[in-house]
Amino acid sequence: MIGARIVQKVSSTRGFAKVAPHVVPALDRAVHRLTRGRVLLSAQMLPGVILTSTGARSGLPRRTPLACMPEDDGRTWILIGSNFGRAGHPAWTANLIAHPDAEVSWKGTDVPVTATLLTGEERAAVWKTALAFWPPYATYQARVEREIRLFRIVRR
Repeated sequence: MIGARIVQKVSSTRGFAKVAPHVVPALDRAVHRLTRGRVLLSAQMLPGVILTSTGARSGLPRRTPLACMPEDDGRTWILIGSNFGRAGHPAWTANLIAHPDAEVSWKGTDVPVTATLLTGEERAAVWKTALAFWPPYATYQARVEREIRLFRIVRR
């Protein structure tokens, strides 16, 4: 799968980390809206969801396209707060910490979920699985001093 290796190599670069956060989510939201939730552009390489969470400070709904790691045949998912290897935690992670009840659009279906921030041994085990799933996460973690947040989201 040469295409996957090229995408992984490109997505590990600092240039990608600068550009992607501004381009990828906007394209994902537009394509998702145009296809009535059936297509998520970035999910052509990695599985993805549209997370609708409640803003930690504003209390307003926030829609964020995210790559995810499905577990248990799509009954639970892992969300990885890599922020493309940039210094700060992505805002959606603070939203889930403040308001764990959220919703994801998964393959065109809206699913109410509850998020749990993973810590300790559970986080370590999931992190190993995440690195096997998408090796560029190791590059992202090496680039930042913060520990990348991992969440498990489960259907409510």
